Amino acid sequence: MAWIKKTFKHWPLTFLLLAFLTFCGCEGTETREKVDDTVKELSGQKSLERMDRMKNDIADINQQQADRLKEPQ
Repeated sequence: MAWIKKTFKHWPLTFLLLAFLTFCGCEGTETREKVDDTVKELSGQKSLERMDRMKNDIADINQQQADRLKEPQ
């Protein structure tokens, strides 16, 4: 049981060091883009961007339909 406490005592520092090395070591490569993409996916930013694009697309379609209905036939 003591080894668990000892492990978790150093876990945040180890995780922080590994994250730092991962992000610094991947700068300017395809791996960095994959890491950024994964972070965006996990944080939900990608989903928000998709929803914003869908909102804009729907607004454009609605505007086109309104313009089409306004035109004299």
